[in-house]
Amino acid sequence: MLSREELRAALAAQPPLVEGIDQQTQLQPNGIDLRIDRVQRLTSPGLLGAAPNLREPAAREDVHPDSDGWWDLHQGSYVIGYAETVNLPPDLMAFARPRSTLLRSGVAIHTAVWDAGYSGRGEGLMSVLNPKGYRIQRGAAVLQLVFLRLGTATAEGYRGKYQGEGQAGPAGSITGPAGSITGPAGSIK
Repeated sequence: MLSREELRAALAAQPPLVEGIDQQTQLQPNGIDLRIDRVQRLTSPGLLGAAPNLREPAAREDVHPDSDGWWDLHQGSYVIGYAETVNLPPDLMAFARPRSTLLRSGVAIHTAVWDAGYSGRGEGLMSVLNPKGYRIQRGAAVLQLVFLRLGTATAEGYRGKYQGEGQAGPAGSITGPAGSITGPAGSIK
């Protein structure tokens, strides 16, 4: 597991391990905090078959924050997007863990493995389990990425359909996986 000192060096590399962070507030002893930038509600069923080409994420629609950047979320599941771009070199992978404040309020974030070679603004599944809901503001730190060095760098890093997700595309749009919605590029205030 990488220490704060190793993470600081990786943040100074080109490309930086994580782009768009404030090292004073987001660099932790054992990881880097990521902030929430987007919330979407699921609007259709998804599909996952046995063959690699038989998969389609559920359709989504944006949940818009109020004028101060707050979302009032009812109990349920939401896909969230992170503000930062993560660039994993061939010798690092990462796991993401939710901030304990969320867990103490009945909110969980579920993520997959962040593979060596992945680059993009990832997504996670936020489950609001609290029957009273949850209020969260754009730019709040919601999870911590913890980085692990592989014994040997992988010869071929991640090449899946989510490579480059959420990064700025043409005309300032944010790109997503095939079949996903796109929207205007947003910034953290």
